Amino acid sequence: MVIKRFNDKHEMAKVSADEAAEALRKAIKENGKARIIAATGAAQFEFLEALTQLPGIDWEKVEMFHLDEYIGIPASHPASFCRFLQERLIQKTGITNHHLLSGEQDPAGVIRSAGEALQSAPIDVAFVGVGENGHLAFNDPPADFETEEPYLIVALDDACRRQQLGEGWFATLEDVPRRAMSMSVRQILKAKKIICIVPDSRKANAVKACFEGAIRPEAPASILREHRDTTVYLDKNSAALLSPDTLAKNS
Repeated sequence: MVIKRFNDKHEMAKVSADEAAEALRKAIKENGKARIIAATGAAQFEFLEALTQLPGIDWEKVEMFHLDEYIGIPASHPASFCRFLQERLIQKTGITNHHLLSGEQDPAGVIRSAGEALQSAPIDVAFVGVGENGHLAFNDPPADFETEEPYLIVALDDACRRQQLGEGWFATLEDVPRRAMSMSVRQILKAKKIICIVPDSRKANAVKACFEGAIRPEAPASILREHRDTTVYLDKNSAALLSPDTLAKNS
């Protein structure tokens, strides 16, 4: 794992988007297509804005998989990750080959269908973030580090639900769904390359726990340290609690 620290989230977004675009172009050149996993949430705003503006990516040859989604909300809801991906990635690039997780349909059927497609060939690059509670996708602590299932139906813990409220997606905590569909930790780790985007001071405690503490289910994103090709992008605020030794050792 490599950690890269930047002065602000816009510089961080530009450099991480350049790395993502290079991985997409390389996969398309070598395999005729690129298979990606796309994350959502406020932390991804600047990254996706930068990525979708870069030239030289044949998006018609990109197959996109959805990382996670709430159960029980329609695609028209402001918090819908299907809506997020449509507005911030699909419509901007013209991706036609995508596997969105519908929050309105039977979740068992949704994850079965998406999982079968996901496991049909390797994933070239996964875009992920880290939650305020250290979650990876919607794998809240303690995360399941063992299951090989591609997707899971999970219960969202209170810290995760408060984060969604704090980001402005819901009017009240009661409005935040209690269940979601999430790609499993082991499935995420199967991606050839992982680009992890983590800006803002509200993530600083999670960053310290996941990247300085022990690798453990109570700090789900800590498992990224076991992956052969993961780059974690931080701004000065999210990296504020990391020791100089950690930054030097992982740079």
